[in-house]
Amino acid sequence: MTTTLLRQVFFDARFFWWLASLTIVGELVLSQLIIRYVSYTEIDWETYMAQVQVYLKGELDYSRIAGPTGPLVYPAGHLRIHHMLYKLTDAGTNVYLAQQLYCALYIATVALSCVIYRRAGGVPNWVILLLPLSKRLHSIFVLRLFNDCWSVLFLQAAVVAYQTNYDDVATLLFSTALSVKMSVLLYLPALLVLLFKRQGLYGMFRHLITIGASQALFALPFLEEDHWAYLNSAFEFTRVFLYKWTVNWRMLDEEVFLSKPWANALLLGHLSVLMAFGLFKWCLQDGGVLAVLKRGIMKPDSPAAYSTVSADFIATSFFTANLIGIIFARSLHYQFYSWYAQQLPFLLWRTKYPNPLKVLILGAIEYAWNVFPSTTISSSVLLGANILLLVGIWSGWPNGKR
Repeated sequence: MTTTLLRQVFFDARFFWWLASLTIVGELVLSQLIIRYVSYTEIDWETYMAQVQVYLKGELDYSRIAGPTGPLVYPAGHLRIHHMLYKLTDAGTNVYLAQQLYCALYIATVALSCVIYRRAGGVPNWVILLLPLSKRLHSIFVLRLFNDCWSVLFLQAAVVAYQTNYDDVATLLFSTALSVKMSVLLYLPALLVLLFKRQGLYGMFRHLITIGASQALFALPFLEEDHWAYLNSAFEFTRVFLYKWTVNWRMLDEEVFLSKPWANALLLGHLSVLMAFGLFKWCLQDGGVLAVLKRGIMKPDSPAAYSTVSADFIATSFFTANLIGIIFARSLHYQFYSWYAQQLPFLLWRTKYPNPLKVLILGAIEYAWNVFPSTTISSSVLLGANILLLVGIWSGWPNGKR
């Protein structure tokens, strides 16, 4: 009887939320223990608060808003969120309360991950138990209070909304995530495919206009003050991160790492792999990319897909596009692990690898993100594991299992 029940809890989709609920509660308990017994590490929280103070003094020129560790380089949603946190935490001095808020934020992302997994399907219940295993992810949320956590929350909420056909709400959530971190643009190729297939050409442009308009609303006072200062700070595509903080590409020497030819090579690789998935995988079930483009152009006010775009395809394509961007990013800082840590188990079950290899890949990625400072070995392990995962998705179920 006990064996049968355990088997149902671990493998029967009807019992998914039994195990997911236990996981969420367990994560809450674990996070509280971490807050209580592991020391908080100050990295960027004071800078976020200092930037808010400059803004509250009336400064609207984005290029003049700065803190102890540097200027404000995030879109306006970041500033608005931390303005709220500034008020709630006594100008940032109540770090314990900030940790509790980030704990709630973390639990919300775990719950949203469970919703995404359940709606997409194709993943055994027990895989949910892999979500709490990341030491680095807990640190990013409740010990270091990075702003990446907010973009993760809104992005995951957007994926759930797209999965449930609330596209207008989803696009606003996507734009909110983008207003916190420019890194959300990594999902844009998959979003364009989804919108074109589901909404048609006109609908896709309507959603892009929504994103642009909402970004302008988030940043309106700063755009009115000096639009170039805002755009150059919040969306600086030429920004070069310091070599000493990078987690990836440590096997290169600093001169090559910082060089323009290397940046161009990575960009070319990024675009090439995205195009390969777009041309040969993401439109395969709808008759191929040419058939999808033809339908979308001939009937621009109608969906370009033959069939309904599944919740599984949405999660798989979004997470894959993000993984591709991470692989070809010149520099990854430790907090960037939050961009895809909760997506990894899902993506591993979009490969046809045996389960031991899936767990090994997950362990290798976690290992690499916990080596500080990064080394040639840790960076090589991370790159190899990420590429192996992407190759597995390509040869597995790049459109989802259902």
